Amino acid sequence: MTSQLNWYSQGQGPDLVLIHGWGMNVGVWQDVIPMLSQHYCVHWCDLPGYGDNGAISAASLTDIVERLLDRAPPTAVWLGWSLGGVIATQAALTAPSRVTKLITVASSPCFMSRTDWNGIQPRVLANFQTQLVTDFAITIERFLVLQGLGSRTAKEDIRQLKAAVLSRPQPQLAALTLGLELLENIDLRPSLAELSQPWLRLYGRLDALVPIKTEPVLSAQYPHSQSYVFADASHAPFISHLDEFIAVVSDFIS
Repeated sequence: MTSQLNWYSQGQGPDLVLIHGWGMNVGVWQDVIPMLSQHYCVHWCDLPGYGDNGAISAASLTDIVERLLDRAPPTAVWLGWSLGGVIATQAALTAPSRVTKLITVASSPCFMSRTDWNGIQPRVLANFQTQLVTDFAITIERFLVLQGLGSRTAKEDIRQLKAAVLSRPQPQLAALTLGLELLENIDLRPSLAELSQPWLRLYGRLDALVPIKTEPVLSAQYPHSQSYVFADASHAPFISHLDEFIAVVSDFIS
C-alpha cells in the first residue's frame, strides 16, 4: 500500500494548490484547471481516502495536512473549497513558509453551529453520519442537493458535482467518516490570529452550508484579510460563476 499521495500538475507560472471538499474529488476542478493553468502552475490531488488516493488513509486533520505537505510544491498559494478550506488553513498555520497566500472558498473555520457562531445545524451532520453507514450513495446525493440549494443554476451545479463524484473511484468510508467528524468538531477560530499570509475568503450569498452571516464577523475580526461574495452563488461558486471566480482568484494572486 502506497503512503504518498498522487499529485497532478498543469501550466506554468506561480504555483497554486487546489484542495477539494468532503465527499468530492479532483473532478470538481475540471473547468477551473484549464483556465487557471494559463497563468499558473496548478497542482491538485485527491485527499487521502478519495479518488486515486483511496488506498491512502489519514487519521486526523494533522495527518491529512502532513501527507499533503509531503509532496506539495515548496512554496505555493493554497486554495481550499469547503472542508478543503479548513485543510488549507491548517496547512498555512502548520507551514507558514510554504503557503504564500491562502484562499478559502465557501468555507468556515468552524462549520458547526455554536451559541456564538452561525453554521450547520447539528442534526444535519448527525443525519449524514447515520445515513453514511447504511447508504453511501444516498448520503452523497443529499449532500450534493445541499450544495446547490439556493443557486439559480442549482440543477446544473448539482449535475456537474455529481459527474465529478462519479468520474473517480468512490471515497473510502473511513475518509468520509473522518471528514464528517472534522466538520462537526474542528474550530480553527482561536488560531486565525496566527495567520501571517494574505488571506482571501470567497462566499456564495445563498450558501446553505456556510451562512453568509459569518463573512462580516471574520471581516471585522481580521481586517487584514479580504473577502468577496458571489451574489447569486451557493456552495460551489467556481461552477456556477466560473469566469467571475477565475477573475477574483487571479486578481488576488497577482
